[in-house]
Amino acid sequence: MLPRAKKQFGQHFLTDRHYIDRIVTAISPKAEDVMVEIGPGPGALTAPLLEKLSHLDAVEIDRDLAAALRARFSPDKLSLHEQDVLAFDFAALPSRFRCVGNLPYNISTPFLFHLGEFADELIDATFMLQKEVVDRMVADPGTPDYGRLSVMLQYRFAMTRLFVVPPGAFTPPPKVDSAIVRMTPLGAERLVAQDETRFAAMVMAGFGQRRKTLGNTLKPFMTAAQISASGIDPQRRAETLSVSEFVRLADCRG
Repeated sequence: MLPRAKKQFGQHFLTDRHYIDRIVTAISPKAEDVMVEIGPGPGALTAPLLEKLSHLDAVEIDRDLAAALRARFSPDKLSLHEQDVLAFDFAALPSRFRCVGNLPYNISTPFLFHLGEFADELIDATFMLQKEVVDRMVADPGTPDYGRLSVMLQYRFAMTRLFVVPPGAFTPPPKVDSAIVRMTPLGAERLVAQDETRFAAMVMAGFGQRRKTLGNTLKPFMTAAQISASGIDPQRRAETLSVSEFVRLADCRG
């Protein structure tokens, strides 16, 4: 019997065996992988993952679900971290790691930014999120879904939407579709801003008022003449800029 989903944690438990199998196949776990599962819930993915892995770390904030997982799985196989994933220190893992999970809708965006801080230690991540969020994660410049989340994640990761999971695959069913996304760190060869704090602040400012031009939204950082000097028209809007163009702007100092 499934536990009752708790609204404060945004819980929707994946129960459809077809989609569970598709997700595990997409993850393709190997016995030696160092893997972390986010929000294992009742263990729908945990159990099939542990059939492939020699060991799994999992982060679960719900004390009732955590207790049930401890009763079900040996601590030799499952290391359970009963805490808020936004405070989890991925750097404490023994080596580079893989990350998987059904991310609660209410913390998905802050968690993705948190995980980005550990991109150098991450091998890859396969997540299920609200489809609307995944569409923003993978969006191209000039499309309606392209925004701050797109730029900040694509700055560090190659993003691929794998497939959609319908509401009926969950108990209770959410009111929206979900989707599976794969995030793969770009590695040492990726384009890196000279000042990443400035880069992040400029991306936030650029999308803070989407309908305004760069000449207006980036005034706290640079003049229209400086934007032009970087080879970008100050009459453009943030939603038209690629990640590399945002980096170019952030690196322009005069």
